[in-house]
Amino acid sequence: MTAAADPKRRTAGKRAGQLAREAGEILDAGKALDITRIDVRGLTTITDHMLIATANSRIHARALAERLVERMKERSRAITGVEGLPAAEWVLVDLGSVVVHIMLAQVRALYDLEELWNLKPAPAGDPTENEAS
Repeated sequence: MTAAADPKRRTAGKRAGQLAREAGEILDAGKALDITRIDVRGLTTITDHMLIATANSRIHARALAERLVERMKERSRAITGVEGLPAAEWVLVDLGSVVVHIMLAQVRALYDLEELWNLKPAPAGDPTENEAS
């Protein structure tokens, strides 16, 4: 049964999309740069969406990740894990159906996750809606 035909998967997809929007808004409020959302539902079973954001410095990356975790906990959202905080060059915040990558510009350019997933982000006015497909 496809996601379109399965009401449970459609509902879960809507919740994942809402979670991605919330995370994007939190990152945007923290002055993250170049926030991109990638829908990976048809590409992997690990997560539904990935958010990729650029931080100005290690301190900024750490602050963005800590703020994201704090705000999600305030909203009773589950945090599956946080990786990379000590070095803060690439911090991953796993929200289950959304994985957030907060990276320094040079690290983001080096790993180029958008290209790795063979996707190019669509231009968008709203950084929380910059979804690649």
